[in-house]
Amino acid sequence: MSGFSFRGFTCMLLIAFLIWSFNFEACIARRGKHWRQSRDVSASLYKKKGKNYGNSHHKYHGGGSKPKPPPHKGTPTLPKPPPPKSTPSPPYPSPPNENIPTTPPPKSYNGGHSTTTFSVLDFGAKGDGKTDDTKAFQAAWAEACKVEASTMLIPADYVFFVGPISFSGPYCKPNIFFQLDGTIVAPTSPNAWGKGLLQWLEFTKLVGITIQGNGIIDGRGSVWWQDHPYDDPIDDEEKLIVPLNHSVGSPPLPIQSELGGKMPFIKPTALRFYGSFNPTVIGITIQNSPQCHLKFDNCNGVMVHGVSISSPGNSPNTDGIHLQNSKDVLIYGSTMACGDDCISIQTGCSNVYVHNVNCGPGHGISIGGLGKDNTRACVSNITIRDVNMHNTMNGVRIKTWQGGSGSVQGVLFSNIQVSEVELPIVIDQFYCDKRSCKNQTSAVSLAGINYERIRGTYTVKPVHFACSDSLPCVDVSLTSVELKPIQEQYHLYNPFCWQTYGELKTPTVPPIDCLQIGKPTNNRIQTDHDLC
Repeated sequence: MSGFSFRGFTCMLLIAFLIWSFNFEACIARRGKHWRQSRDVSASLYKKKGKNYGNSHHKYHGGGSKPKPPPHKGTPTLPKPPPPKSTPSPPYPSPPNENIPTTPPPKSYNGGHSTTTFSVLDFGAKGDGKTDDTKAFQAAWAEACKVEASTMLIPADYVFFVGPISFSGPYCKPNIFFQLDGTIVAPTSPNAWGKGLLQWLEFTKLVGITIQGNGIIDGRGSVWWQDHPYDDPIDDEEKLIVPLNHSVGSPPLPIQSELGGKMPFIKPTALRFYGSFNPTVIGITIQNSPQCHLKFDNCNGVMVHGVSISSPGNSPNTDGIHLQNSKDVLIYGSTMACGDDCISIQTGCSNVYVHNVNCGPGHGISIGGLGKDNTRACVSNITIRDVNMHNTMNGVRIKTWQGGSGSVQGVLFSNIQVSEVELPIVIDQFYCDKRSCKNQTSAVSLAGINYERIRGTYTVKPVHFACSDSLPCVDVSLTSVELKPIQEQYHLYNPFCWQTYGELKTPTVPPIDCLQIGKPTNNRIQTDHDLC
């Protein structure tokens, strides 16, 4: 009896333990189910939030390790991300302290978003260099405009004859790719231009537009240069250059325009961006523009990389890149050879960073001319560094007109290598591109202009500082300036300074003794008329 009772008691304990274990496992399973449901809800919320916030702030709030920073218009690296609803701002450096990318951001035809490609051949373009393909380009753009991150393809091995055309927003979808692998050529008949146009290929009011590829934009500008060889404004620094034999060069006269007609007086820019956000140009070649090659006007977040610009050194007013009223600009890894400024920075520009570019022939890199016709000009935070210049008229230059107002401040020219440059360092506050200009008291104020590591050879004058009598240049600093003369075909001159105040932080070659140390004793106090 006692043995039976003991065995029965043991069995009852075993049964009770099994029942308790089953209930415990069921409880754990139920808890696990609720935990997984909670994670699913969080992930769903993250996806919804990511559509509105993730791309615009470059941040990822989900779990896991932090991804690499996105490229200029890159896509998130998380699996199956929601499509972006806004265009992210590019990671532009704050010059001059942050690291700068040395290679362009990787880009595919569709940028990782859409697989929609619109080839101009599918819209009737012939690509034989003779047939007018303008309507085919317009039709392809009209379709690409409707699709976010679509690609308009200009295929390789074709030459497309295209007249003046505007690829316009503001109702186009963002992040469109203009994939230029072929060649686009401009008309040389006066009839195609009417009474004259300011641009040939224009992109207006777009968000995230990218022009990239290995193709060519050829303005065929020689017919324009021939028809108006002496009508263009002159570069005022020519007055400082006196040939030993007093000879004067003549403009090129290459070919006749079609049908023997004369081209309009107004010359077009080859490629212009207006009122756009995050415009990008990568890898293409722009050559022989009738006037300026590449222009950005009223744009924010500009990036230019790996671009080649070329026209003859004596082609009139063929600036390489022209910036006006544009902010947050990055230009690097590009080569410019032209008949005017390699890069021209005009009023309304700020936060401009140019580095690792080659310039020459041409007129160097210039800020201005500013203040023409008594206008207000505002330029600030400009960095030009790591530049090679060969056989240019000027090196780094600031030019302003008498009678202007406003200011230029916060400028750094650093590590500029010059070779056979006529005037490596120039400030000219008496700029005049006409035969004569009247003297005026008002001037654009210049302050905080810094030159460091400007080295190489010159053929006319190493330094030319001509500042306003009423508003002298202040806080001009020179560090490690080493410039040696080469007598070729011009008279050589010593450094020149007028109303220029600042500091020699190191000895210079040659000695720039004309710079006045400190600040002017009778410097006029700036008024609202001067400030920006």
